[in-house]
Amino acid sequence: MGLSLESMAIAMPTVQGHPNRAGFRGVLTIVDVASDKSPAGARGHRVLLTRRAAEAAISSLMGMGLDYSPALDRHDARRKIGVITRAEIVGRVIEVGGFLYARDFPEIVAEIGKPGRAGASGSVEAENADRKVRSSRAGLGMSYEITDALVEDITASVWVLNRVTFTGAAVLRRDKAAYRSTWIELG
Repeated sequence: MGLSLESMAIAMPTVQGHPNRAGFRGVLTIVDVASDKSPAGARGHRVLLTRRAAEAAISSLMGMGLDYSPALDRHDARRKIGVITRAEIVGRVIEVGGFLYARDFPEIVAEIGKPGRAGASGSVEAENADRKVRSSRAGLGMSYEITDALVEDITASVWVLNRVTFTGAAVLRRDKAAYRSTWIELG
């Protein structure tokens, strides 16, 4: 089994006890795997983000906003609750991290921090396996936002994405996310 890792990060200065910064981390999506359902904008098609496209686009995640809708059921690009400062491809997942605006959006920080939402510590692979087992307890996931997508065949039932530019991400209930194995936690 080969393990590959692609990583990028923005260096943010440490400010102890900053009232408007709460760290988050999570799995944004899975590469080379078809989505569980059609994401918004895919006209009813499931999607598959290729590893090659993810590797080429990972730098476009840096500094992008994390958004949410109050019902946690869709994207709302005008409601930014945080910023992505780290993204890496670990195995078949894109893991992201950054900061939530804790003072500005205490309700979403509280929702993400609810018991049953946080994951166990340890290796990324162990954590991902553990999260799959606990997926029925953890109700929040993530979803990416893209533009400039190059779809291999628009008539296919699964759209293979060979090129994308990430424009942000959203926090959603897992049942609304295209990939139900995504997750987010404070940390």
